[in-house]
Amino acid sequence: MRAGSAGTALPDGAATGDRIGTLLQWLDQTGLATFMRSSPWAYPLTEALHIIGLALLVGSAALFDLRLLGVTSAMPVTLAARHLLRVAHAGLVLAAVSGFLLFSAAPFEMTANAAFRLKLVLLVVAGLNALRFHLGPFRSVSAWDSHAPTPRGARIAALLSLGLWAGVIICGRLIGYV
Repeated sequence: MRAGSAGTALPDGAATGDRIGTLLQWLDQTGLATFMRSSPWAYPLTEALHIIGLALLVGSAALFDLRLLGVTSAMPVTLAARHLLRVAHAGLVLAAVSGFLLFSAAPFEMTANAAFRLKLVLLVVAGLNALRFHLGPFRSVSAWDSHAPTPRGARIAALLSLGLWAGVIICGRLIGYV
């Protein structure tokens, strides 16, 4: 272990010769990271924005997933997508930007945290699941938009989405405790 710029212990894997370690060390020493650590308001306000972004993203995605699973089946899928996915995209941008700011405050500690690493894996899998849904079942949405059963692939994607986003939230809460 070695000391980071904030005086915290850093994993040996973050050695100067390591490309990721070098990038993390650079980020840790930026003015942005220093500001996030030293300002009494920056971190808590950014964390609040992160939670708002997650609420917009996960709330909208969950409502869309529930529509795919047959809840409120009177609403056409395309109508739900048009309204809910815009909000989800805005939430994603807010959560990603605020998440990066939070990460910048303690990059070595975050990358050493098992809950944070699992959260990142779940985020990637959730993104791949959404991509698979949009490149797969959603391409034929006109055939099942409002008066036909949702295809099995779309229902599986919805179930995976609900589970993955729940995992992301749980891991995010665990970061401070593991």
